[in-house]
Amino acid sequence: MKDSATILVVDDDTNILEVLHARLAAAGYSVITALDGPTALKVLDETEVDLIISDMKMPEMSGMDLFLEIRKKDQTIPVIFLTAYGTIPDAVSAVKAGAVDYISKPFDGKMLVATIRDFLSADREALVDPEALLIEDDFYWGSTRKMQELYALIKKVGASNVNVLILGESGVGKECIAKAVHNHSSRRNNAYIVVDCGSTPPGILESELFGHIKGAFTNAVQDKQGLIEAAAGGTLFLDEIGNISADMQSRLLRFLEERTIRRVGAIKELSVDCRVISATNADLPMEIKEGQFRQDLYYRLRVITINVPPLRERKEDIGALARFFVERHCEAQGIPVVEIPEETLRWMEDYQWPGNVRELKNALEAGVVLCRNNRLLPDDLQLTLPEKELEQDVSAEPEDRSFSIENSEKDAIIRALRETGGVQKRAAELLDISRRSIHYKIKKYNIQVSDYK
Repeated sequence: MKDSATILVVDDDTNILEVLHARLAAAGYSVITALDGPTALKVLDETEVDLIISDMKMPEMSGMDLFLEIRKKDQTIPVIFLTAYGTIPDAVSAVKAGAVDYISKPFDGKMLVATIRDFLSADREALVDPEALLIEDDFYWGSTRKMQELYALIKKVGASNVNVLILGESGVGKECIAKAVHNHSSRRNNAYIVVDCGSTPPGILESELFGHIKGAFTNAVQDKQGLIEAAAGGTLFLDEIGNISADMQSRLLRFLEERTIRRVGAIKELSVDCRVISATNADLPMEIKEGQFRQDLYYRLRVITINVPPLRERKEDIGALARFFVERHCEAQGIPVVEIPEETLRWMEDYQWPGNVRELKNALEAGVVLCRNNRLLPDDLQLTLPEKELEQDVSAEPEDRSFSIENSEKDAIIRALRETGGVQKRAAELLDISRRSIHYKIKKYNIQVSDYK
């Protein structure tokens, strides 16, 4: 059976274009050619393509420049570079930035076709793989193309050993995504260590990550292995990486560059081989601009970036997600499965879910407990539609809208800001947290400090 995929070939050499067109067409592919980057971008605006083959060195727009523009349009299109000897370093950089492969000129036509077939078949298998329905107990992948493409990307990324940075709003399931990357890697049978950088004080975080020796500080009564060392051979997941202190940023950067650690109070260094996956909902480029986060560490962490879409951008999944969570909650409570009427499903699709999948899960857990006659109605969810939320007076005391720890934390911060007239330093003192922590959490929960001044 011939392939029906569409391939865009970009090269300023007409002879190369003719050769590739003939070879790929003979393999059953639909082929579109472009002599330069701008033409290729116009093709992408008008036509859906499955894969792009591009020369690395071209006049007007280089292959790397074209790749960066392509990624602005679509994060998932596979890109293979053709490169001469002198541009191999550029091609390697492109692969690190997310391109799938590069092939040196002169190339073997059969090998190129085989490479293309491998990538396209892997993508298609991933989009229909039944394993994509569920990776973690609390994470349903859904059927939308965004999530299926995300799953395909995770399978590709998992097969490598590069560092991964997962970006997304609070509650989208970044930790589940990290575990999925680990599960699809060759390290899956080794340790998977999770570190919550957002809630661990800096002084404790250093000891937790790097370990310490007996006598290094008060109460260090024995040697302690750090979590980096414990993750040797496996994966280290650093959640809320945007919240670590400047000193910890320096120590972590040194580890990522040299792959060695030194326990607190020790002299000897230890070599550690572990993959690092990190996640944050913070705007790290803005943190870098404000001098809060090291740019060199950022580039070390984000060899590959995975962006997790918020729930409001995949509303088609809400119905399936709701049924999935309701079934699990009912099973945990030992009660018959609760019915979700169409009225409730439509209501949930209209709601914006600022807390994303986590908020949906928590609201449904409350709804299963509170509903009557085994029917889940909108009022049982204890949520308010966005239009009503906008009408609320900011001077009123916040109300718990679901059984959510995050709601309670957000409400505590709002009360502290109201009490101090919006002065973040004094609010942090009331909450007994650092100024950096309250600054981070205000951004995390999108709290408008000006409302309380």
